[in-house]
Amino acid sequence: MSSSHQFSVTYSPAFTLVPTYECFNRCSYCNFRTDPGQIPWMTLTEAKRILQQLQQQNVCEILILSGEVHPRSPQRQAWLQRIYDLCVLALEMGFLPHTNAGPLSREEMQKLKTVNVSMGLMLEQLTPKLLNTVHRHAPSKLPEVRLQQLQWAGELQIPFTTGLLLGIGETEADWWETLAAISQLHQKYQNIQEVILQPHSPGSLQSFDAPPFDPHRLPEAIAQAREILPADITIQIPPNLVVDEGWLLACIEGGARDLGGIGPKDEVNPDYPHLQAQTLRKILEPGGWELVPRLPVYPQFDDWLTGDLGQQVKKYRMKINAQANQH
Repeated sequence: MSSSHQFSVTYSPAFTLVPTYECFNRCSYCNFRTDPGQIPWMTLTEAKRILQQLQQQNVCEILILSGEVHPRSPQRQAWLQRIYDLCVLALEMGFLPHTNAGPLSREEMQKLKTVNVSMGLMLEQLTPKLLNTVHRHAPSKLPEVRLQQLQWAGELQIPFTTGLLLGIGETEADWWETLAAISQLHQKYQNIQEVILQPHSPGSLQSFDAPPFDPHRLPEAIAQAREILPADITIQIPPNLVVDEGWLLACIEGGARDLGGIGPKDEVNPDYPHLQAQTLRKILEPGGWELVPRLPVYPQFDDWLTGDLGQQVKKYRMKINAQANQH
């Protein structure tokens, strides 16, 4: 690692498209979901209009973030097709799609692999005790189901982002167990690019009555995670959920090196506006850190991408290199 690289923190210039907010899970800390049938699904026409406006802006990643339609719902196939079509549209319009749509079947993952440069799913926590509390009404939050996704992503060679939710009723020992499981899978398949450490941040829609995760514990959790995870997995933290500038810097000193996708709105935590890149630069620069844009796929995975996906990423890499050389 060169010394100049050592002092860089990355982020992805991103925009989130939500095919649907409907979800058959009812996690008690959720500020995202709606009941089926309340809000119509996003149409391709609507998506195209949004993407056209983004072509003039500095956006690279289109995060397709969806509520979950029940695996046995008669609408499941149409839902997956809508996600697939949105990815195709984003690619055709010059963007790089990254999908996070809850647990998928192996076939569904295989289909989406052809139109995504990377995919993601939060493990949250592997402890089964949350099934009696925050996940009591969330059938797809079975730890083994979520862990299975990471394994399938490995077998299918899908660059993958996962993460932990901190402060939803788990213990510190649960963190280490979840991180160790990620580490073990990565050693086998080498497909995890990032692990997000996301502090629980209460929102106005949730029923879960618990305080926010104490941000002062975050730098220490990051430092511990850094020891458990292999060095080639990047630790990501959402800067809009670490409101104190000093603690954000402490998190970076602790080993976090990525700030995730930054766009106009955090769909998962709508009560916490994203800090935009220029604001983050002002916070980071005094600490000696440079904020650098990145693609939603890390360079070590480029050769997993074939056809149009590979070509598009190559174009972006050349553009980034050209910009870097200008500076």
